[in-house]
Amino acid sequence: MERVKEIVAEINKGNPKPIYFLMGEEPYYIDKISQYIAENVLTEDEKGFNQMVLYGKDTTVEDVVANAKRFPMMAEHQVVIVKEAQHLSRTIENLISYAENPQPTTILVICYKYKKLDKRKKLYKAIQKSGELFESNKLYENQVADWIRRTLSGKGYKISPKSCVLLVEFLGTDLSKISNELDKLSLVVPQSTEITASIIEEHIGISKDFNNFELKKAIGERDVKKASRIIDYFAQNPKDNPFVVTITLLNTFFTQLLQYHGLSDHSPGNVAKVLGVNPYFVSEFTVAAKNYPMKRVSGIISNLRDLDLKSKGVGANNMAQADLLKELLVQIV
Repeated sequence: MERVKEIVAEINKGNPKPIYFLMGEEPYYIDKISQYIAENVLTEDEKGFNQMVLYGKDTTVEDVVANAKRFPMMAEHQVVIVKEAQHLSRTIENLISYAENPQPTTILVICYKYKKLDKRKKLYKAIQKSGELFESNKLYENQVADWIRRTLSGKGYKISPKSCVLLVEFLGTDLSKISNELDKLSLVVPQSTEITASIIEEHIGISKDFNNFELKKAIGERDVKKASRIIDYFAQNPKDNPFVVTITLLNTFFTQLLQYHGLSDHSPGNVAKVLGVNPYFVSEFTVAAKNYPMKRVSGIISNLRDLDLKSKGVGANNMAQADLLKELLVQIV
């Protein structure tokens, strides 16, 4: 995030690099940087003759170089953007000679999604010397909630840790998808409002009462009635609540609970740091640890692995999701 701001700031100062090689597993920031360059470097009048978009599937490295070597017309720079450049991965090293001596009046933007250049190769070192190498790494699940909080704060909103987790659980870790939903919220919710579970349910469609987050909490508290109601809801709405998501979340929870049992220091700060969770959720592990001793937790993790195999057809013949969910609850509580 900070590096993106630095790149944008340099462009705004009138100091663009001749090459921007944007690579990595998280496409969100790659798209954001390339979009910013496309929208802000040239004026609308200049774009007609001096801005070109190529696609990796439909071009070659040689074509990219040929276009990059052109001179701008009645403008200080020309912009050449290569989208989906990962399709050029087999020949991308052919860009070395241009990277070693790039056209100073060209801003070449290469969007190399889901892949990375080999740091040992000449191309990586050449671009590092003459241009900007930006690596966009995928965020871990526990980092996405903080990303949501910071993004909403920048838009003038507040959000609770619980609501952040609810969004991550429903939307996953795809930042582009999450960003689209946050943009929709900002259109209908006044600024300075706290984004609550009720607002999320109303505008995004996530049930604030029947979701994996609430199931995990109910199981941790050994609230069998509440957990059963959620399980029944999941069984009736299998498409919206896939079993693989539920069992993955519970496996993570009990694995973290096993770690909790092994800690000598159960202070909230230490637990949050070791388990990689927001301090807000430490109390859930404190409660669950009283309900599930270490030996029982180990057994539950083993049971969850068996159920995961059954859900994939190993040792069971096409068990219905409703039956898997019921067995899951029985095995745990």
